[in-house]
Amino acid sequence: MNSTTAPPEQAQTRRLANAIRALSMDAVEQAKSGHPGLPLGMADAATVLFSQFLKYDPAHPHWPDRDRFVLSGGHGSMLLYSLLYLTGYSRPTLDDIKNFRQVGSPCAGHPEFGHLPGVETTTGPLGQGIANAVGMALAERILSARFGDELVNHKTYVIASDGDLMEGVSHEAISLAGHLKLSNLIVLWDDNKISIDGAISLSDSSDVRKRFEAAGWVTDECDGHNAREVHRALTAAQKSERPVLIACKTVIGFGLPTRAGTQKAHSDAPGAEEIAGAKKALDLPGAAFTLHDGVLEAWRTLGKRGRTAFDAWTAHKNASSSAREFDATISGEIPAALTSAIGELKQKLTAEKPNAGTRRTSERVLEVVNGILKTTVGGSADLTPSNNTKTKNIDDIKPGDFKGRYVRYGIREHGMAAAMNGMALHGGIIPYGGTFLVFSDYMRPSIRLAALMGIRVIFVMTHDSIGVGEDGPTHQPVEHLAALRAIPNLTVIRPADAVETAEAWEIALNRTEGPSLLVFSRQDVPTLRMEFAGENSVAKGAYEIAGSENAKVTFLATGSEVDLAMKARELLKADGIASRVVSMPCWGLFEQQSETYREAVLGKGTVKIAVEAAVREGWDRYVGSHGRFVGMHGFGASGPYKNVYKHFAITPEAAADAARQALKA
Repeated sequence: MNSTTAPPEQAQTRRLANAIRALSMDAVEQAKSGHPGLPLGMADAATVLFSQFLKYDPAHPHWPDRDRFVLSGGHGSMLLYSLLYLTGYSRPTLDDIKNFRQVGSPCAGHPEFGHLPGVETTTGPLGQGIANAVGMALAERILSARFGDELVNHKTYVIASDGDLMEGVSHEAISLAGHLKLSNLIVLWDDNKISIDGAISLSDSSDVRKRFEAAGWVTDECDGHNAREVHRALTAAQKSERPVLIACKTVIGFGLPTRAGTQKAHSDAPGAEEIAGAKKALDLPGAAFTLHDGVLEAWRTLGKRGRTAFDAWTAHKNASSSAREFDATISGEIPAALTSAIGELKQKLTAEKPNAGTRRTSERVLEVVNGILKTTVGGSADLTPSNNTKTKNIDDIKPGDFKGRYVRYGIREHGMAAAMNGMALHGGIIPYGGTFLVFSDYMRPSIRLAALMGIRVIFVMTHDSIGVGEDGPTHQPVEHLAALRAIPNLTVIRPADAVETAEAWEIALNRTEGPSLLVFSRQDVPTLRMEFAGENSVAKGAYEIAGSENAKVTFLATGSEVDLAMKARELLKADGIASRVVSMPCWGLFEQQSETYREAVLGKGTVKIAVEAAVREGWDRYVGSHGRFVGMHGFGASGPYKNVYKHFAITPEAAADAARQALKA
């Protein structure tokens, strides 16, 4: 809250902090698992933050202008759960905390977005939280540039562990934050020199502060157990014109009589004897989940500090001429005008019948989208000309200048994905960002977390197959579609032509319950949808694109291989064999359709031939025991893409021959 109060008294801060320690110790001990070290070590610093700086109102946990707090070291989740309970959020209750790490309790082993108010993101995989926070801070600056500081003016605070700062994604994230001069980002590093294996010196000798400074951050240091020192560092950070790292020198497991300062404090339940000794040393009641009289009341009073700021902000927002636009932006609603515009574009594409890579058609769709939606923020991991993610109607975001809507992420795929998650979590932004499909491997942890959290993030993946051609097997994705389809709640769409590309974007923009991953071709593909249809066929996941009476064969294909299947159909027709083609751009959406629809589309009683320039995994559920697969069985090869397709026998002739063999069998 940009504290202007006097530095806190050490004794009072310690009394409040010890409440965090008591709840954390007891919860971990009752569960017989957990990580007590971080909550006990960072309780003092967190108390100063929550009592004197953080802008929040537990009665209104979704207040758009609240400060964001991210516990990047999610293993120390009891620190966060204790703070939420003590400051008066509706949940967790004390019973929730008593059920820490139990099935059905919102107090999961690591904080999970959507389970509790006040949990801003799912953390636990180290490095993700601090990278999400970069996205949150960036979203705040973008929205502030649009609506002004009167409506958007808050900070993002992070508590990060040693492990967070070792993970590679943190390097990408802090480099991006420093480059963009995200002065609204403040990280408190739990600098305790201990990891699970033992001393940090066993595996790392980095000068962390110098690393951050080299990335453009301001750094500071304080005794993490001295309230006045923490207050001084946080006060200085408020005025910085660059992001700030505060190294909080702490003792892991502070208060534990024999385990403090050792790896034993990190992730082991302390045991009854150790807890009894800690409670005696910290002057805490001996009974489990019990606090001294007046401590909970003192915390609840602190939790109400933000009510005045919330009321003032609400009054200002309601009186603003931008109120309706602001509310619509935060809600993430998609205007009807966009649906109409995409429909008009589909009609135009059907008439024009372009022969173009779907990545290029995607750019045409984005021109329409970005012209209507002000909430989209695009980007690319240094592949903008290849991903076709920047349109003419949006400008670059630059260091200290956030009026644009396009992020130059640099070669930081993992950091890009995590930052996009953070922007989506912040609200008011629909992020999309691109790279080559083969590099989705660098992004997978963040893609998985987006799916786990159920947030709207759009991952744009181009150069989707051996159609990459000359760049060879290092850049030709073969196993990636199967691997990405395996992630629950991730909608993977590989459109076959320009019309399907427009429909794919419409689905992704309207899907609010999880991320979408759009897979586009490098090479040109013809338009296959001959007649305009108002409905979104891709929304059904699969549909018949070319039919035939008394068909004996059904070709199932995705992306650029749908065209191959169409040509194979013509070859069979010349032989007097009736066949049909089904485009299957999204397996996940297809599985959501009724059994009757799925059976009809797959063609009951027909031989199934799957055609996809990727590995076979997953296709057997559709082709059955008598079907055939035309695709990849290993890695690709370097050469002109048409020659590569021929080399691996992914051709109309091969598909038609597979159908003939299946019919004979």
